[in-house]
Amino acid sequence: MPRWFVYFLIFAVVLFFIWLMLWIIKWQNSRIKPATRQKLVKRTVENAAAQGLLISCPLCRTPLPKGEDLYSRVYRPMNVPHQLCIVMGCPHCYPKMEPGVRRECPVCHKPVPQDGHLVARLFNYADGKKHVAVTGCTNCCKSSE
Repeated sequence: MPRWFVYFLIFAVVLFFIWLMLWIIKWQNSRIKPATRQKLVKRTVENAAAQGLLISCPLCRTPLPKGEDLYSRVYRPMNVPHQLCIVMGCPHCYPKMEPGVRRECPVCHKPVPQDGHLVARLFNYADGKKHVAVTGCTNCCKSSE
């Protein structure tokens, strides 16, 4: 047998096993009922939140797993203990809102428009930790001025 034919057979067998593993995973996931899957996801989210691994978007309250960040802007100067900050949202509510997601101000509890944002203060502690305090949205911060 030619050498290229042996390589081709090995490649075909590896592809077959990869396809087989993916099919088995898909088949096992299809056997889980949607209600059970939702309970499993909810339990996983609760466990991660209890361990402090999850944060929620302050606008839409969607839990953000590791790797998803908020869209925000922090204004200078950088050497002060607290800075002005605006929060536009998370990947679920900004720049395009997902179906069923509602953006709401945590201060005045009114809907925040798609082009609106939250006004906040970013506190920089000496040990390197950061804390954000939301002071309102574009609507309630206008009315308080």
